[in-house]
Amino acid sequence: MTFERQAQLMAVLNITPDSFSDGGSFFQADRAIDRAGQLVSQGAAILDIGGESTRPGSDPVPLEEELRRVIPVIRYIHREFPNTVLSIDTYKAETARQAIAAGADIINDITGLRGDPQMVKVVKETGAGVVLMHMQGTPQTMQINPCYKDVVQEVHEFFQDRIQKLKDCGVNRDQLILDPGLGFGKTVEHNLELLARPHSFRSLERPLLLGVSRKSFIGKVLGTKLADRLPAALACASLAVESGVELIRAHDVSETLQAVRMIEAIVKLR
Repeated sequence: MTFERQAQLMAVLNITPDSFSDGGSFFQADRAIDRAGQLVSQGAAILDIGGESTRPGSDPVPLEEELRRVIPVIRYIHREFPNTVLSIDTYKAETARQAIAAGADIINDITGLRGDPQMVKVVKETGAGVVLMHMQGTPQTMQINPCYKDVVQEVHEFFQDRIQKLKDCGVNRDQLILDPGLGFGKTVEHNLELLARPHSFRSLERPLLLGVSRKSFIGKVLGTKLADRLPAALACASLAVESGVELIRAHDVSETLQAVRMIEAIVKLR
């Protein structure tokens, strides 16, 4: 899986009652489907569909409930928007398997394919793209005193290890996208270090994805509430794209896309 220099937007579509940013807003299938149409019309290249919140302290969702939430929505969106890439945000192999069968193209796994022993098999059998995310701990424990000697180096080493192990299991590295996991087992300082040094992951020769939208570290830096973090998120997205990041995961697609395309127009004249 490769991307042109122009960065692409992965839009967040949470079909959950409790996600930190938009929990409950699109919980019903018909509202989620309407929202998908809005996101596509605003310029989203990828829709990242999730049926389980991974906010700090969140509780796991049973497999049957997750499937009930996401599979009908994926099936409908795939039919109505066949040119839009769909991503399933899950660490459960069976959810991933059924989502791919329903029309999803990418598995976005917060555990880096470590959470379910069957997930690597699903990836191999389907040939799906994979977002490998770094997370220290679990959603229940990740923000309890996260600690690193050098967060950028340790995340880099994590990616190196996962890429090699997956290669040994028969997964093609071309399937992989790397996400340093801002907000997943990181302090404010850790998140800022990762944002300041995305070029450190260039040697891995895989596309980078960053999710900065409305994250709590923005609020801690600036003292802003959730609803007031868009300007800072746009600054982070612009900096990431200026540094060569290929994918930005966001809630506010239209605004983020404007910021990204503007920074690209400037950077290409250097």
